[in-house]
Amino acid sequence: EKAIELAEDESDPARRAELQQIAEICSHVPANAPRNLWEALQMYWFVHLSVITELNTWDSFNPGRLDQHLQPFYEKDLEEGTLGPEKAEELLQCFWIKFNNQPAPPKVGVTEEQSGTYTDFALINIGGLKPSDGTDGVNDISYMMLDVVDEMHLTQPSACVQISKRNPDHFLKRACEVIRTGTGQPSVFNTDVIIKEMLGDGKSMADARSGGPSGCVTVSSFGKESCTLTGYINWPKILELALHDGVDPGSGEQLGPNTGDARQFNSYEQLMDAYKKQLKYFVDLKIRGNNIIERLFANHMPAPFMSIVMDDCIARGIDYHNGGARYNPTYIQGVGMGTVTDSLAAVKYHVFEQRDVAADELLDAMKADFEGHESLRHQLLEHSPKYGNDDDFADTITEEVFDAYYDLLNGRPNNKGGKYRVNLLPTTVHIYFGSVVGAMPCGRKAGQSVSEGISPSRGGDRHGPTAVIKSAARIDHVRTGGTLLNMKFNPQVLAGDDGIEKLAHLIRSYFKLDGHHIQFNVTTAETLRKAQQNPEEHRDLIVRVAGYSDYFVDVGRDLQEEIIARTEQQAF
Repeated sequence: EKAIELAEDESDPARRAELQQIAEICSHVPANAPRNLWEALQMYWFVHLSVITELNTWDSFNPGRLDQHLQPFYEKDLEEGTLGPEKAEELLQCFWIKFNNQPAPPKVGVTEEQSGTYTDFALINIGGLKPSDGTDGVNDISYMMLDVVDEMHLTQPSACVQISKRNPDHFLKRACEVIRTGTGQPSVFNTDVIIKEMLGDGKSMADARSGGPSGCVTVSSFGKESCTLTGYINWPKILELALHDGVDPGSGEQLGPNTGDARQFNSYEQLMDAYKKQLKYFVDLKIRGNNIIERLFANHMPAPFMSIVMDDCIARGIDYHNGGARYNPTYIQGVGMGTVTDSLAAVKYHVFEQRDVAADELLDAMKADFEGHESLRHQLLEHSPKYGNDDDFADTITEEVFDAYYDLLNGRPNNKGGKYRVNLLPTTVHIYFGSVVGAMPCGRKAGQSVSEGISPSRGGDRHGPTAVIKSAARIDHVRTGGTLLNMKFNPQVLAGDDGIEKLAHLIRSYFKLDGHHIQFNVTTAETLRKAQQNPEEHRDLIVRVAGYSDYFVDVGRDLQEEIIARTEQQAF
């Protein structure tokens, strides 16, 4: 009605015709099936608005495999001569702008401290395989979407490419060219591993192929799954409790069970056993809390519209929040893998193997936040095995830490007829988690951020990007629902065709090792420091934070410092 009203008052014939077309489209969809590309985009937008109005714009409700959904409409429009490539790209650009302009509820507390951006959060999947037969799914719309990301430089919607060994190198290299622009998009996902992950979770082949990452890195079968992320577990804090018999050294409170005095441990195995007992206690506690919250949603917060558009809810007669979807997993995110690995490696190496540091000396230094113990801190930082360097000593510990979490959590029943699953991502909680953790055996000082995702501790990876991906591939990504790996490159490293070729090879190599996901910042610490000093001159500087991009000057100071401190790769 508004478009008709505007058309009646419009003097420009071209604009009047456009408004009349808008009115016709909006009167046809979503009540009727779309007939062309414009109607398909408009129909999805109406559905999206309904979902996020009922639920939450931060929950990353995505349009699924959008390029594959839109390609038949685009081909039909081209054949009929009703639309050309230029108009199609303009429509996609408008679609991107709608996401970016859609407001989200105000942030509060820790979330507000880390980001001042208040827009819709969604992830557009591009590429991958065709659900019907598993062949290459890249099409004209796939490339057009990459062009839109390249041209628009918006924080939302976020974009990712799904890369299978069946996808052409040309598509991957075009994605790498967009990555090189420095906006942190697109992130890159391993389609072949995603399918393995979902098959391992009991999904059909068709449903696995039709899915992908939803949100930061967590995978789901689009339109068929209630994919619920319910919070994070602070692995470094749990190790801190294991080192202090369950007592929080910051507050003096007994937070965890008694697992022994670390000063009296005679072996690394005793420490690892204490860590696993603390971890079990907090995983059990988290699941008990989750089950209460899920019951509250099921009993008091129905989602009728979402239940209409989600497969199997109507057939089962069960609400989306109560297990009506075909698949109903619950995810709990582990955070701080690099920090925990480096800390356990330092204790094992120095206290129990080299015996050049006594447990008393280490714990006293940590209590003092290494004040007066600078030489010991230097020894821990510079002469200890560290994750991210293709170091078997450290990476074996990474495997043990991951396996402990997986064994305690994965497969336990939730309240929706589904199971708990593991994923490893931080959003921005690694900043807050670090603020409540004291000094650690790896030399990290109290209050500093813990490592994010499965990325190495900041500055801990010193042998180049190939060593990082080899360390990251030591855990079994196929047993997760998602892992997040950040990497930062100096722009000069990616210059020219040679830089693109090498970046594409790095991604292919990681995916051959069954890595789940990788994403990149392409910038320098110098550029980021200038933005801190003169924020008004760098309002358009976008960086990759965790599973999303944000304006650098809008994120909190602690998060800015963490991004700056990430290792800046100077070569392949």
